Amino acid sequence: MGECGSILLAAFTLDLLLGDPAYSFHPVRLIGKTIACFEMVLRRLTLSGTTGGLLLVIMVLASSVGCYLGIRMLLSCLHPWLAFTLDMFTAYSCMSLQDLLKHAKQVADALERGNLFRSQQAVQKIVGRDASRLDASGIARAAIESVAENFVDGFLSPIFWYMAGAVISQSIGFSIVTGSIIGILGFRTFNTLDSMIGYRNQRYLYFGRVAARLDDGMNFVPARLSVPVIFLATGLCGLDALQCMKIGLRDRLKHPSPNAGHPESCVAGALNIRLGGPSIYSYGPMEKPWLGDGSKDVSQKHIHKCRILISCSGSITVCLSLLIIGTLFWINPAQT
Repeated sequence: MGECGSILLAAFTLDLLLGDPAYSFHPVRLIGKTIACFEMVLRRLTLSGTTGGLLLVIMVLASSVGCYLGIRMLLSCLHPWLAFTLDMFTAYSCMSLQDLLKHAKQVADALERGNLFRSQQAVQKIVGRDASRLDASGIARAAIESVAENFVDGFLSPIFWYMAGAVISQSIGFSIVTGSIIGILGFRTFNTLDSMIGYRNQRYLYFGRVAARLDDGMNFVPARLSVPVIFLATGLCGLDALQCMKIGLRDRLKHPSPNAGHPESCVAGALNIRLGGPSIYSYGPMEKPWLGDGSKDVSQKHIHKCRILISCSGSITVCLSLLIIGTLFWINPAQT
C-alpha cells in the first residue's frame, strides 16, 4: 500500500476515533486566522473588490502550502518518521466526517427527548437557515441536508484532492506523498476561504467571488462522484438503492447550489423522504425545490439512518482510494 496509503488510512482512523477536536493551533483555524489577517491588510490597501479577493486566495494558498513544505523539509532532516507524522496529522486535520456525524447525533438525541429548543440549538451549529423557525420535522430535515451536503465538503472532496495530488505527482515524477498532502491542504484552504468570504452580501459580493467559484469548482467532480458512492452505501445498508439512484439522477440539478443537490437527492431517495423546500435564512426566505418523492414528515429515526448511510459512504470512499493507491504502488513502488 505504501506510505501514501498508510497516511490516508491512519488519518481516517484518527478521524473515526477522535473526531475533529477544537484547539487554537488546528491547521484549519490557522488558515482562518491567516485569511482574516490578509483580508484586513488588503482592505486597508483599498483592494476590496475582485482583484483583492484574487490576491487573498493566492496569498493564503501560498502561505498554507509554503508553511507545510517548510516544516516538512525541516522535520525530514531530523527524522523520516517526523515527516510522516506531519503528513498524517495534516491529512487528518483536513477531514471532518466523524465531527459531522456527532453533530447530527446531538440533533437526533434532542428530538428523541422531545426538547425542541435544544434540537434547534444543535442544528443551528451545522445549518445556515434560521433554526428558531423550524418545527421538529424541519429540524430533522435540515440536519439530514447538512450531513449529506457536508459529506462532500468535509470528506469526499478532501480525499478526492488527496488522490488527485497523488495521481498528478505520480505522472510527473514528483513525490506522491507530498503531492497528495498539497492536494488535500489546497482544497481545505479554498474551502475555508469560501466559508469565510464566499457570501453574496454587500461586503463580500465581489471580494469573495473568486473564493466561492474556486470552491464550487473543486467540489464539482466529488459532488457527482457522491452519487455512485452513496448508491453503493445504500445497498450495503439495506436501504432503497434503486430509489436512491432514481431520485439522485432526477433531482440532483434542482438545487440552487451546483453541487449540494447531488448528495442530498441521493439521500432523499435512499431514505424515502423529501428534502429541500422553502427555507428561511438570516437574509430572508428562499424558495428551494423539493428533492425526492417520499414523506415530508422527517424524524430523528431518519437522522440515525442518514448517519449510518454516510458513515458507510465514507468507508467506501476510503476503500476505493486505497485501491487506487495500491495500483499506483504496483506501477511505481518507489514513489508511494
